[in-house]
Amino acid sequence: MNKRRDMIGSFLCRRGLGLSKSTYAAAFRQTVQTESHIYNKRRRTICSSYQCKKMNKDTEIDMEEVKLNEVDPEKQPMTGDGQAAGNEKNGSVKLKVPEDEVTFTGLSKEELLRVAGTPGWVRTRWVLLVLFWLGWVGMLAGAIVIIVQAPRCKPIPEMNWWNEGPLYQIDDLDAFCGGMEGLKEKLDDMTQLKVKGLVLGPFHRVQKDKPATLNLELIDPSFGSLDKLKEVLERAHKKGISVVLDLTPNYMGSAPWFENDDEIMEKVKSAAEYWLKRGVDGIKLPDLSRVSNSTEWPKLRAAVQGNRTEDAKIRGLMGVVQGASASEVSQLINASGVDLVLSDLLSSNNGGAERIRAMDVLHSQQRSLGWGLGASSGVRLSSQAKAAGLIRLYQLLLFTMPGTPVFTYGDEIGLQAGNGTKMVWNLESESEANGTEYAEVRKWFKSLSDLRGKERSLLHGDYYSLYSSPSSLAFLRVWDQSERYITAVNWGDKAETLKLSLTPTEGVELPETAKVKITTDENQEIDSSISLDKITLGPRQALLLQFPYTA
Repeated sequence: MNKRRDMIGSFLCRRGLGLSKSTYAAAFRQTVQTESHIYNKRRRTICSSYQCKKMNKDTEIDMEEVKLNEVDPEKQPMTGDGQAAGNEKNGSVKLKVPEDEVTFTGLSKEELLRVAGTPGWVRTRWVLLVLFWLGWVGMLAGAIVIIVQAPRCKPIPEMNWWNEGPLYQIDDLDAFCGGMEGLKEKLDDMTQLKVKGLVLGPFHRVQKDKPATLNLELIDPSFGSLDKLKEVLERAHKKGISVVLDLTPNYMGSAPWFENDDEIMEKVKSAAEYWLKRGVDGIKLPDLSRVSNSTEWPKLRAAVQGNRTEDAKIRGLMGVVQGASASEVSQLINASGVDLVLSDLLSSNNGGAERIRAMDVLHSQQRSLGWGLGASSGVRLSSQAKAAGLIRLYQLLLFTMPGTPVFTYGDEIGLQAGNGTKMVWNLESESEANGTEYAEVRKWFKSLSDLRGKERSLLHGDYYSLYSSPSSLAFLRVWDQSERYITAVNWGDKAETLKLSLTPTEGVELPETAKVKITTDENQEIDSSISLDKITLGPRQALLLQFPYTA
């Protein structure tokens, strides 16, 4: 491009010297051709491959521009003697001046004010304002109608920590984990199982059937020390686990309260106050039907349940009842004022009809009711569920019944019954058959505990019986607009067909089908649909069905 400018400058100079037009035009064309020839020769010498091709294209464009500029040399400005064509003066340059572009700059303030005051715009503004307020009022009215017509949410009942998850009893710390030091390390396992409360002991000092040796405020050194217990309490509370102490006075003898109830009750009351001040969250007592009739019972209740405020954590009073009917348990809950009653109704009643009747009587008191199978006497679930498959069945039953499920250590893996049985922690070290079964049962237990903690229908929902027979039962759990659940179990040795029947209840209906949520039957697919007209369960099989709320 520089050479081209030099060439044009030389052209202009020559015109300025007065050369004729024809002579100058010929000289200019010759100059252009000569320069182009020299440039092309140099380019062919230097360029190669793709860059050369690209340069060719650029050069050709440049030279075309030069040729276009010299098409009519007579139109070039001149300073010589010759006269330019078209009456153009020598040395003048013609420029094309673009016409002024018209741009809209808007109205001025005065113009806007004049326009805004016209009748047409005034009417338009009023119409828009009225439409805006009509739309706003219409949306407000629609929202109010939706709120009024929407089904009202049922108020959540008052729940305490012993209602929120399973309770886990450890009566033998040595067999469970080697003492209190080991218990602190096993709290993570309890958290995984969604355990909300540990029931420890008894481990106080006493000699069998000797009330004079009773000291409920001292820990037997064979179980641990007060400092170790404080560490357990601190760590458990950080993980959201409450701790209950079993203060059964004569736990080594045959009569748990010895003979003199009032004298022992005074010691129990003092011990309860002592342990509660040190961070314990509750007290468990045996033979509630007997001890609640003591003259010292109101004082003990006051020691445990007194000074309850909204900010303070509630301390629980837990009592065990054995050999009582469902009606007697219900009366005891009302009369004693205890926070949680653990009965042996499931253990003492083996028939489905009796178990259903017990739930029919007690379901309205579910927040004060604990269910266990062997837990009331400190034995494991396997003592009642001896046949293969029954461990899972009874775990499902306990987690879905109206009340708090209570287990003894080892129940989560189906540990076999027996006093002093060591807890199995390293499942891989067991024989292949036992280790696999323990692991599968623990996984099943955890899934049920997780589900109960998330579903309001199972956590505190209403209960309706659907079916019962000597070896099977079925019931429904519902809560407001939450998912509904049907539990159906058959602990018999033969298959059975369950014909579900719901007493007419406002707002509660059974659909034609429900979805399989959990099942012990390997042939039944999870999330498959099943007809509720007739449910056939194989021997020792359990089924948890789910269906949604419909308005």
